[in-house]
Amino acid sequence: MSSTEGKILVKQVLTDPLGLNKPALPSTYAIVRGDASEANEKRGRWTGVYAHSEQSIAIYATSPVYAGYFVGDVGFEGNVEIIGDLTQKSGDANFANATVSGDIVMANADCAEDFDVSGVDKVEPGTVMVLGNEGALSESQQPYDKRVAGVISGAGDYKPGIVLDKQRTRARRQPIALMGKVFCKVDAQFGAIGVGDLLTTSPTAGHAMKTTDPLKAFGAVIGKALRPLLEGQGLIPILIALQ
Repeated sequence: MSSTEGKILVKQVLTDPLGLNKPALPSTYAIVRGDASEANEKRGRWTGVYAHSEQSIAIYATSPVYAGYFVGDVGFEGNVEIIGDLTQKSGDANFANATVSGDIVMANADCAEDFDVSGVDKVEPGTVMVLGNEGALSESQQPYDKRVAGVISGAGDYKPGIVLDKQRTRARRQPIALMGKVFCKVDAQFGAIGVGDLLTTSPTAGHAMKTTDPLKAFGAVIGKALRPLLEGQGLIPILIALQ
């Protein structure tokens, strides 16, 4: 171990605990290393690495693999901001569970789930979707369709707060709002839409309309209108309530 201008260079064996197939180098170097695990009682009570900043970032790290990797519990005092996706690994009990003792606060609006979508082009957010015979979704085409599955999430000011069943497949997948608020395409030519009106599929492709026949609407309701639309077609916020 040698010291150069306040930096401690520690030679250590390269390991690959995550199976990331790192280059087979004989060794690598830690620019800074903190070790509070020595037998000395006082030393063993030290903090391994400590960082403090009054006005900026205390610790900043970048890496094309993992910028940080922890073995053991991780504690936070204060808010945790995630910029980008939070991915939970499956198939390994060490990565499978997340326990939160406080509230989870999400800034976005709806709970969505990824579904396979038929066709070659991406479907526009706000479009009403129905189930197909093979399980993939397509735009609604007929009124009071009991195959209705939900609305493509992400239109207007509302983005999905949580997206379930994200997976890598060859099929094209898009998030379908199943619960919460979402902007939805509606057509008022079949009846002026008021706040609180129940909505169902319409003859206009991918659009919802006001329900006027309770018997036909049973099993084909998408949700409730949160804003009125007196005429024409438009994009309005609705409260998803499939029934």
